[in-house]
Amino acid sequence: DPDPTSVFTLIKELLAIVFFMIIVYFNLYFLIPNYLRRNSGINYAIALVLTAIILTPLKTIVFYLMFRDQADVQSWVISRQGLIFFQLLFYGSISTIFQIILDWQKGSVEKMELQHQNTESELNFLKSQINPHFLFNTLNNLYALTLKKSDQAPEIVLKLSEMMRYMLYECNEERVPLRKEVNYLENYLELEKLRQKKNIKIDFLVSGLIRDQKIAPLLFIPFLENSFKHGLNNQLSGGYVKILLKIFEDDIHFSIDNSKAETAPSPGGKKSGGIGLVNVRRRLNLVYPNSHELNVKDSPKNYCIDLKIKLNN
Repeated sequence: DPDPTSVFTLIKELLAIVFFMIIVYFNLYFLIPNYLRRNSGINYAIALVLTAIILTPLKTIVFYLMFRDQADVQSWVISRQGLIFFQLLFYGSISTIFQIILDWQKGSVEKMELQHQNTESELNFLKSQINPHFLFNTLNNLYALTLKKSDQAPEIVLKLSEMMRYMLYECNEERVPLRKEVNYLENYLELEKLRQKKNIKIDFLVSGLIRDQKIAPLLFIPFLENSFKHGLNNQLSGGYVKILLKIFEDDIHFSIDNSKAETAPSPGGKKSGGIGLVNVRRRLNLVYPNSHELNVKDSPKNYCIDLKIKLNN
């Protein structure tokens, strides 16, 4: 440098910072919004280079005038035109890279938030389809008993009240206590036992300890409803439904085996379980992605589902 004094060094650095700030802010607030974000990459690159070209002589002139009495400084500045240009272009380009990274991060966050909102809306839609369906079936059960003037009708009303409270007030949460979900299943099965014929066998076995585990609400009911609607209800006599719920620390294993009227197995082992099973499959994919395993077996005489869920994933 022509003059190694502290004053010269300070002025040189301050001037460099000022012009770096000029190109960075001009780039961030004008060039990027008006060119790069409008998919005009070539025009943006040309505009950034032109900005550096324009700022280079301006910085030189300012430096030249500030040291008008020092010919050696003026010659030194004029000889460094190329370096000044590349320094300005470098800082402008660095600011572009940082802005691209910030835009990408912001876009990723917004995309995740949008996906979350869409998932939540879809889950609410699926649950809104499930709840009225079960309510309709339960009211049908109550109606059949009142026609017979059964003394069990008050018990049905009490269990229906518990089920309604659970569906309307507690199932709005993303996760509910497993204990309440099991209680809901028990109430449902008690209603079915009252409605079914005497020679129907319904078994519900829970193994393991229910502690503070939580689960997405109303996942199991579509399988139960399907076992009665497409199984026992189509049989003239006899039949069974066997439900097993194995509870582990972080996993649950839910299975149903129900008899049905003898028919040819569905193509590909798929059972026409109605919208209930379609919804529960979709909900499992949304709520427990890569954390569940659902197997369905449809044979001429029985229908089995086997569901495993990792609760804490």
